Amino acid sequence: MGSGWHEWPLVIFTVFGQCVAGALIVMGFVWLKENDDKARMRIVRSLFFLWLVMGIGFMASVLHLGFPLRAFNSLNRVGASALSNEIAAGSIFFAVGGFWWLVSVIGKMPPALGKIWLVVSQLLGIVFVWAMTRVYQIETVPTWYTGYTTLSFFLTMVLAGPLLAALLLRVANVTFKGTLAASVSVLAIIVCVAVVVLQSNTLGTIQSSIQQASALLPDYGSLQVWRIALLAAGLGCWICPLIRRQEQKTLGLFAGVVLVVLGELIGRGLFYGLHMTAGLAIAG
Repeated sequence: MGSGWHEWPLVIFTVFGQCVAGALIVMGFVWLKENDDKARMRIVRSLFFLWLVMGIGFMASVLHLGFPLRAFNSLNRVGASALSNEIAAGSIFFAVGGFWWLVSVIGKMPPALGKIWLVVSQLLGIVFVWAMTRVYQIETVPTWYTGYTTLSFFLTMVLAGPLLAALLLRVANVTFKGTLAASVSVLAIIVCVAVVVLQSNTLGTIQSSIQQASALLPDYGSLQVWRIALLAAGLGCWICPLIRRQEQKTLGLFAGVVLVVLGELIGRGLFYGLHMTAGLAIAG
């Protein structure tokens, strides 16, 4: 019972990792299209904050282990274990993207190689998020073993990533209209609402001999309302100035990022709170 916050290391790791993957895709495209070398360097420098967030996420994930010093043992079954694959995918994404950033920030990355390296890093971010989703596709956990899990993880990437990118690009003083990215995020929140409604109906059909999925989180509905409200308010901090054709404000974008991330942390906490052992589970 509860909100699922007892799994807070995994909540932080998954949400932060998905935010970084989404932000790198957007910022990477802006960097690739930018012709001003000084603006490119400012973008590269602002990417430091992405890797900082990614580092915080990995530190949180290590705290989830019973013995953090044995974290490398989680890589022992790469290819056979979804958990090992997730850690490997995340580590490779972090290493490849971080090395690209480091070499670029000191000005030693050849332009042509830098473009290829960045695109590879962006693709690795998508692979990382996909690997995350596979960890929770467990047949014995009927509340997770659905397409909603995969969709929700990618929705977090699309909801929070572009907004975080908009904030960092504003900090870097790089022009970013973001109309397309904002439109995609708006579409994502609409899909998110649909997922909440559809999944709520599905939970009523899942039960075992000792528990019913809909009873796991008595406050599921109200917390989802708070989540959607935070997401809408956060995206509003970004979209309202775009609609009014006003200059983006750093403080407004920062507030938007905080609100959206809080909303997704609530949503991910609810996800972990829905864990149930199948046993004699029956999905209607």
